[in-house]
Amino acid sequence: MFQQEQEKKEDKNIEKKITPRAENYSQWYLDIIDAAELAEHSPVKGCMVIKPNGYAIWEKTQEVLNGWFKEKGVRNAYFPMFIPERFLEREKAHVEGFSPEVAVVTHAGGKKLDEPLIVRPTSETIMYEVFSTWIHSYRDLPLLINQWANVVRWEMRPRLFLRTVEFLWQEGHTVHATHDEADKFAREMLDVYVRFAREYMALPVLAGVKSESEKFAGALRTYSTEAMMQDGKALQFATSHNLGDNFAKSFNVKFLDENNKDVFAWQTSWGLSTRTIGALVMAHSDDVGLIIPPKMCYLNFVLIPIFKNEEEKEHVLRKANEIVDGAKKFGLSVHLDERDNMRPGEKFFYWEKCGIPMRIELGPKDIAKGQVILVRRDTSEKTPVGLVDLNETIKEMLIAIQQNLYDRAENLLKSRTKTVDLWVDFEKAIEGGNFVLAHFCGDANVEKEIKDKTGATIRCISFDTVEEKGKCIYTGKSSNKRVIFAKAY
Repeated sequence: MFQQEQEKKEDKNIEKKITPRAENYSQWYLDIIDAAELAEHSPVKGCMVIKPNGYAIWEKTQEVLNGWFKEKGVRNAYFPMFIPERFLEREKAHVEGFSPEVAVVTHAGGKKLDEPLIVRPTSETIMYEVFSTWIHSYRDLPLLINQWANVVRWEMRPRLFLRTVEFLWQEGHTVHATHDEADKFAREMLDVYVRFAREYMALPVLAGVKSESEKFAGALRTYSTEAMMQDGKALQFATSHNLGDNFAKSFNVKFLDENNKDVFAWQTSWGLSTRTIGALVMAHSDDVGLIIPPKMCYLNFVLIPIFKNEEEKEHVLRKANEIVDGAKKFGLSVHLDERDNMRPGEKFFYWEKCGIPMRIELGPKDIAKGQVILVRRDTSEKTPVGLVDLNETIKEMLIAIQQNLYDRAENLLKSRTKTVDLWVDFEKAIEGGNFVLAHFCGDANVEKEIKDKTGATIRCISFDTVEEKGKCIYTGKSSNKRVIFAKAY
């Protein structure tokens, strides 16, 4: 009778199928997001609803980065999402960079506004107008501010997490007395993003400086972290910008220096957004579902009880709750899946799709043996583990899973990074889905031609690149350094 009731309830559960990566990578990505219940399209075209499973990843991002930012002396604040149109007009290069994506409010309160308001695509202009009233002397510097916010960029080809009309991010903005101080801080913040990508997201990102064509609108210099996805395309993970004194001159951000001279300040901005969740999905997941690095997951493991009747159920759940209580006291996060409307096998599949690092199976025979069955999400490896050593083993296994995911991503990056010197080899390598190290002459027009012909852009000029004499992959002109080309999201 118990088994029949289970089967009736199971008929209502319709599994969401996942398209294999080899068949259609783009659809696979969307299927993973759907099956793992990370996000869905909003009734507002181009926007998304981030569901609890997806938002949990963003909460972990906030938790880690917020702590690291504060260690740097950065403080959080909040600025309006509406920006007077005239503010953007003051910084022409900035406006040109964002004009196709800007949303404008022209009516409110039942009437036309005297001045249109821009819905923030980024906050440089509104923040720096305020900064100009906060800063008077060199004693007010450095000013180190961050805000966690939403931004709006009118994306014509939206894609969950990667490109949506509205998305969440953090944007840091700092003001310094000298160029060198600003540049040093911009590089330090890039290092923070590199550390987060590698230690928490298990992503071996490349760090470097953007080309002139790819840098942030209005910036003096843009530093970037680039990650490789499983299809060989690049995804810009985070950026940090040395803004020079360009915005300071536009928004009158000045201070009296130690010689009592009125001078313009030097500024930085740096940010990371919810597109990093898309990076996590594409970098680690498989054809079964999502895989979340343990350090980014809201659960360390899920415990699934296995029983055939009510008597076994009571016995197994008693022991299961003892394990849960012990794990929590040990500092582990665990969920006991007590749902009666799903068989154990369905529960296995559900949690695999959701990417939880480990599951523990517990049945009457396991209890009799004083053990559980521990299953790793990254390898599907099953291991009997004694109850006495369970929590220590789980902790060790989480470390091993985190390292394995990083190693797999690093091996992919190494195997799909090609060094080429001939155009024919360049085209072949790009088409094959690789990062390509090639010489480049530095001409922006040539960079555009390469992009038009192959779809590849210069992702960054790596800090690790050594100078060497060579010839531009496209023009044959002299070059002293290789850059990283790739197709990108």
